[in-house]
Amino acid sequence: MTDYLSLIKQPIETELADFIDLFNQSLDHEDGVLGQALLHIRQRSGKRMRPILILLMAKNLGKVSLATQYAAVGLELLHTASLVHDDVVDESGERRGQASINASYNNKVAVLVGDYILSTSLLNVAKTNNDIIIQELANLGRILSDGEILQLTNTSNQGLSEDIYFQVIEKKTAALFEACCSMAALSVGIDAENLDEIKEFGQNVGIIFQIRDDIFDYFESKEIGKPTGNDMLEGKLTLPVLYALNTTHNEEMIALSAKVKNRSIKPEEIAELVQFTLAHGGIEYAEQTMMDYHERCMRYVHKHVKDPALQHAFTAYLDFVIQRNK
Repeated sequence: MTDYLSLIKQPIETELADFIDLFNQSLDHEDGVLGQALLHIRQRSGKRMRPILILLMAKNLGKVSLATQYAAVGLELLHTASLVHDDVVDESGERRGQASINASYNNKVAVLVGDYILSTSLLNVAKTNNDIIIQELANLGRILSDGEILQLTNTSNQGLSEDIYFQVIEKKTAALFEACCSMAALSVGIDAENLDEIKEFGQNVGIIFQIRDDIFDYFESKEIGKPTGNDMLEGKLTLPVLYALNTTHNEEMIALSAKVKNRSIKPEEIAELVQFTLAHGGIEYAEQTMMDYHERCMRYVHKHVKDPALQHAFTAYLDFVIQRNK
């Protein structure tokens, strides 16, 4: 398999190393439980796809500056805080295959750790000395919360609308990737009124990212770090099953989808709904939707990314988001 991550990181190796140092320093704390919790979070850092996108976009538009780095740290910390809080809301025991903070300690500790990380995010983004970047991050926090609430309230809505699904994505994952691109641009001096295409690119990347995450839920894999059907267990109906339900109008399966939303569904019924989705083109439809957004992203790359190394990196980034296995 192509080593996408090496291709992605190649033009920004030095800048990424600087980011990692800054990020780890921001979560360095010696005090007891808080120190242990922050160490736990640092150790499950993941692939850093969001800060990598910030660094690539900034380098494409100008030069990675200290403001770019602080923007990247601030955004990644905000994202991290939102995940800690999401695990409490979802009553999730795992994050990236490891015990979540709420599972390792308890909900009270997890909420307070999330609050500490959020405050640290604001401290870092303030170091950009750019009021518009600070406003972008603050607004992102509002949008993420709005998206989480929309998703929660949608569980009581018995409709099977793809529009609602995309509204949730746009206010959660897509908003994060959009902010990566806009904050990168602002950090290198691009005017706020010239961000439309840059923001659209980021939003499209985020939509691809979330659809891929949702597809994972229909297959058994230890690498992914969550059991098959976990989204349904949490009351969520994602794009593959929505397509299968809306194209077949199968009354028995629609009844099961209602049980998903009111969280009364049994594990064996989730398995039945998963198999129904697989048998009725749900995965193929979701994958085609991803490819449509991939094509939009590549149009941006061909038009606006001229440096060959960066063009290879952006292409590898998009290919990786689609082809990753966790």
